[in-house]
Amino acid sequence: MNSIALKTNIVDASLSDHKIWRPLAALLAAMSVSLLAGCAHRDSITVGAVPDDYRTNHPIVIAEQAQVIDLPVASGDRGMTHSQRVSLDGFLDGYDRSASPVVTITVPVGSGNELAAGDAAADFRRFLRSRGVRESRIMMTSYQAPSVDISAPVRVAFTAMRAQTNKCGRWPDDLLDNAENKHYADFGCSYQNNLAAQIADPADLIGPRKLSEVDAEKRGVVIDEYRKPPTRPASEVDIDF
Repeated sequence: MNSIALKTNIVDASLSDHKIWRPLAALLAAMSVSLLAGCAHRDSITVGAVPDDYRTNHPIVIAEQAQVIDLPVASGDRGMTHSQRVSLDGFLDGYDRSASPVVTITVPVGSGNELAAGDAAADFRRFLRSRGVRESRIMMTSYQAPSVDISAPVRVAFTAMRAQTNKCGRWPDDLLDNAENKHYADFGCSYQNNLAAQIADPADLIGPRKLSEVDAEKRGVVIDEYRKPPTRPASEVDIDF
């Protein structure tokens, strides 16, 4: 009789356990399905459409860029002044004589300093030739000054390949409206512009330069210095008393 009661209790306990675990298993299965469904319906195109890397938003590119300098000329000047010579000499540091682009000297017409600007432009031309610019690559042009009462500058310009990026200052959206915690549109633009301005030769971004020839004599000196035992200063020499 006792054995029958014991079996009945065991059967009742197992049935109660099944009754408890059955809804719990169903709940866990439903949660798993919902999680998988959320992963399966993620819109990867929408999420990845907006780049969040400043190097992607503001890439450094190599493109042709106009190099321009406006040299002021007073109506009483006769020829090129010292300050104009210094400014023009520094401006020509960016001129690639191997590419030899055309240098344009634009002289104002109808301004109060028209005669002085013409004399200065002639000196600018001679100065360009003395700095290695070929005569055939110098072009003289003119532009109409807005008024006869002003002293218009003489413009010197040429084109060159430069590393550059897009202009900064884009603020299309509110900085506080950023629930996704992403970079704002102008983030990293000034850094990329400053980095591009420091690159002397834009070709360095395309590939490395050719190695220079080995200086065997200098290499021997360096190796000999490396092989010598280190010398200790006199203050560190051990003295036995």
